[in-house]
Amino acid sequence: MGTTTTVAGIPVATGHWIGGERVGSPSTFTDISPIDGQPIAEVARGGTAEVDAAVAAARTAFAGWSRTGRKERADILEAVAQGVLDRLEDLAAVETADNGALLRSHRRGVMPRVAHNFAFFADHLRRLGHPDLDTRGHRNHVTWDPAGVCALITPWNAPLMLATWKVAPALAAGDTVVLKPAEWSPLTASLLADIAGGAGLPPGVLNVVQGLGPEAGAPLVAHPDVARISFTGSVPTARAIAAAAAPNLTPLSLELGGKSPLVVFADADLDLAVALAVEQFDNAGQVCLAGTRLLVDAAIAAEFTARFLDRAGRLRQGDPRDESTDVGPLIHRDHLARVDGYVRRALAAGARPLLGGGPNTELGGLYYRPTVLVDAPPGSEILTEEVFGPVLTLQTFDTEEQAVALANATRYGLAATLVTGDADRAERVAGRLVAGTVWVNCFFVRDLRAPFGGARQSGIGREGGDWSFDFYCDVKNTVYAPAGG
Repeated sequence: MGTTTTVAGIPVATGHWIGGERVGSPSTFTDISPIDGQPIAEVARGGTAEVDAAVAAARTAFAGWSRTGRKERADILEAVAQGVLDRLEDLAAVETADNGALLRSHRRGVMPRVAHNFAFFADHLRRLGHPDLDTRGHRNHVTWDPAGVCALITPWNAPLMLATWKVAPALAAGDTVVLKPAEWSPLTASLLADIAGGAGLPPGVLNVVQGLGPEAGAPLVAHPDVARISFTGSVPTARAIAAAAAPNLTPLSLELGGKSPLVVFADADLDLAVALAVEQFDNAGQVCLAGTRLLVDAAIAAEFTARFLDRAGRLRQGDPRDESTDVGPLIHRDHLARVDGYVRRALAAGARPLLGGGPNTELGGLYYRPTVLVDAPPGSEILTEEVFGPVLTLQTFDTEEQAVALANATRYGLAATLVTGDADRAERVAGRLVAGTVWVNCFFVRDLRAPFGGARQSGIGREGGDWSFDFYCDVKNTVYAPAGG
């Protein structure tokens, strides 16, 4: 069942993937490309019936997959990784059409990372272990037992990469999965299902249910047969998920975005600082980790600002399929209105634009100009709430104490970036920042062995390396008495 559409010349199935088969729904929703605002697919619109079927398929498949040996599971995950590489160009083209991110980024960075997610967790599974512990001659043996059916709900800004960041460790752990991709960018999840099936993943181990959050996501996270829920998205949605999970006491992993600072001290390499600041416009600012609050030492603020505006002003905005484009469109008209609303309210409150300040009227559609605002009132919305667009603010500080206070002056705590030539200062300031990840003189360097997550309202829990298995598994300690004891 189900139908197929063609996106960028590539056939994409628009039905759900349940129990190893394509399944349709009585109704559909329209998937629109942010590049030109035109429909590219009518996608099966799942609800409670499809969720129940997917969870049932996953629960049935769990019996076999959870008992599949580590080597076999790892081999299948590596085959999925190779399948991603084999279809890298297809995946890149479809995702660019679907969410408007740069084609060159998908080709060179994002899709190779998708493959790496599977290859890494396959390898990590093979090495997973803990030394036995001795207690008065008794042997404590730690194991990671598969937990069950995992509900994975993923965002639209990096659809496939962030989906596989969850899917890969869950499958490696021996769990089965029901994936609900974001309705604004669902298509590469469908291609992933094809790739996984072709790689030998048994039917029902990975299921994909497409649909709207209230119709498909809500029954999924409230389902009593779901053993784990992992969600990346907004704080309000996370609250609703937590409430739905509470009656079943279903464990949660939540990554909820941020309002991260990029702190530039007077002893910083200014060329590096400017380059890192301009990088925050990546993916049109639709990056949860972005350092959107530029905090600059007053002693160098004038020079930094002049250099930064020169570089940022030369960014080329346009069609993300063009190799020369630096900044593409926002994802959806509703999101553009949200981003513009933040900027308009900031300007009304007294903020002043040094760059941009509104939609790109020359391009029209969903293109929003890279924007830099100064003079925002302390504690104002634009300085404390996540905009999730190409909008940065710039503030100055006089002392290290002030820099730390400004950096921590939000309810979020996902990431922070420091630029300084003083190693002692870097260590000292990093230790005082409320953030799950701190980058010093770099940005967006991610090692899958390291923990990832947020503090405060940027999330609950950590994933990556052993931390992923700690979440997706039931960690068991078996104590053996001494032989003959």
